[in-house]
Amino acid sequence: MTELDRLLAIDIGTQSVRALVFDREGMLHARVQVPIEPPYHAPEPGYAEQDANVFWLAMASACRRLHENEPALGQRIAGLALTAQRATSVFVDAEDEPIGPVISWLDQRRAGTVPALPRLWRTLFAGLGLTTTIDTFQRAAPANWRAAHAPDAHRRTRRAVLLSGYLVHRLTGVWRDSVSAQVGYLPFDYKRRRWASRFDWKWRAVAIERKQLPDLVEPGEPLGALTASAAEALGLARDLPVFSAGADKACEVLGCGAITPETACVSLGTTATINTCRDVYREVTRFVPAYPAAMPARFTDEIQIYRGFWLVSWFKHEFALDTIDAAAREQRAAEALLDERIAPIAPGSDGLFVLPTWSPGVRIPGPEARGAMVGFTDIHTRAHVYRSILEGLAFALREGRERIEKRTKTPITRLRVSGGGSQSDQAMQILADVFALPAERAHTHETSGLGAAINAAVGLGWYADHASAAQVMVHEGTRFEPNPAAVATYDELYREIFVGLYDRLKPVFSRTREILN
Repeated sequence: MTELDRLLAIDIGTQSVRALVFDREGMLHARVQVPIEPPYHAPEPGYAEQDANVFWLAMASACRRLHENEPALGQRIAGLALTAQRATSVFVDAEDEPIGPVISWLDQRRAGTVPALPRLWRTLFAGLGLTTTIDTFQRAAPANWRAAHAPDAHRRTRRAVLLSGYLVHRLTGVWRDSVSAQVGYLPFDYKRRRWASRFDWKWRAVAIERKQLPDLVEPGEPLGALTASAAEALGLARDLPVFSAGADKACEVLGCGAITPETACVSLGTTATINTCRDVYREVTRFVPAYPAAMPARFTDEIQIYRGFWLVSWFKHEFALDTIDAAAREQRAAEALLDERIAPIAPGSDGLFVLPTWSPGVRIPGPEARGAMVGFTDIHTRAHVYRSILEGLAFALREGRERIEKRTKTPITRLRVSGGGSQSDQAMQILADVFALPAERAHTHETSGLGAAINAAVGLGWYADHASAAQVMVHEGTRFEPNPAAVATYDELYREIFVGLYDRLKPVFSRTREILN
C-alpha cells in the first residue's frame, strides 16, 4: 500500500499560482508554477481586477501538471493547505457565483461616499487624531466602493470573502477560511482573532453583514475535504483533507522559522516586510493592528514597504530590458546578471539614495507619499540606480526593525530572509551589512508554501504543535556575514542621511499633491 507521506501546499500569488509538494522534513520534492498573465486588469486608472476563475483554473492546472510529471504522486499526498495573497476581495451571489471581478489588493479606487459613523465614535476618533486614518480605511474598503458605485451588485451580494475563502469554498463546498487569512478591510478583531463583536465600530464603518462572512478556523485545524468535483478538477483524491493555514506573509514567517520574538523574518517580495512573531498582541505602529500568525494564539508585528521589490521589477522593465534579454539567452535569472554589475560599486552607490515610499502605507507614509532618488551626478549608471534601490529597501526595513524593537523592548538578534528578492546574493549581503547581522536565507525560497505545509503536518497529527513541526521542517540555508567596513559606512549613511529624509521631503510631496489634484 502506498504510504501517505507527502503534503501539498498551494500558494496563490499575485503573478502566479504554485503547487508545492513537501515531505515530513520540509524538503521540497515537486514544484509547478502557473503564471497569471496579466496579474490584473485595469479598466480604469487605479483599478486592479481579475476574474476569480483565473485563480481556480491556475490551481487546477498546477496540480494536474504535478501528476503529469510524477503520476504516482497523488497517491502519496496526505493533506492539502492553501495560502493566498492578502486583502483581495470576492463578492458572491446566492448561486455562489462571483459578482463581477475580484478586487485585488493592488486596487487603488476609493469610495466617493462611505457609511456614516455614530457621533460618539467620530468624536472619539477625532480626539485620538484618527479621523483621517478611519476615513482612509472606509474609502479603501472594496465593500464600501461597491455600495457607493455599484449598488445593484452590492444588494445581490450573499457572501463577501477574501480570495482564500472563495478558493476554500471551491475546494470543499463550505464557506470557511483561516483566522490567519483575515487581513483586509473587514470587521475583524485582530486581538481576539475572530469577527468583531456586534457593537464594534467596524460594522458601522464597512458595508458588510456578519451573515455574509465565512466561518473562521484556526491554523492547523481542518477546513473540510475535497469535493468530488474539486478532486476531479485538480487530479487529487476525493475527500482529501484540507487544513487551515493563513495568508502568504503569515505562512512565510512560519516557513522561515521566525516564531520567536528575537528572530525577524524579512520578506523581499512585491510588498517587502519585516515581521516578528510573539504570543502577545502589540501594535508596533499606533492603531495599526498586529496580524494573526499562521499558528494559534500568536501574532506578527509587521512593518510594510508597500511597493517593496516591485521596485526591482519596475527597474528591470523600465531600464533593463536588454539585461532581461541577455539573461534569457544565457538561461540565467536577470537578477544574477544585475548582481554581477553592481558588485564592483561600493556601499552607498557613490552617494545615490532611493527613498522607497512609492505608495502610501497603512498609516506611514501618508496619502502624500511619493518616492525619490536623491544625489544624482554624472558618474551614476543604471547599475548605481539598481544598487541604490536595494540599499533604500534595506534602510527602510532597518527603520522597521528599530520601530519593532522600540515598541516591543525586544532586540532582534537573528535575521531570516525569504521572498523572490532573497535569491539575489547582493541583496542578501546588503541586508547583512545594513542590519549588522548575519542574513540567513531559508533552505527553500518557497517559504509561504512551507508554512502552509507545516499547518497540514500539524493537522494530520504528524507533530504535536507548530513549534515542533517548524523545528523539524525548517532548515538553515546560505548565511551572509556582515562586512565590518560596509557596516560602518551604511550605519553612518543610514543615521546621517536616510533617517529623516522622508520628513524633509514630505512638504514637497504634500504640495505636489495639492497642485496636481
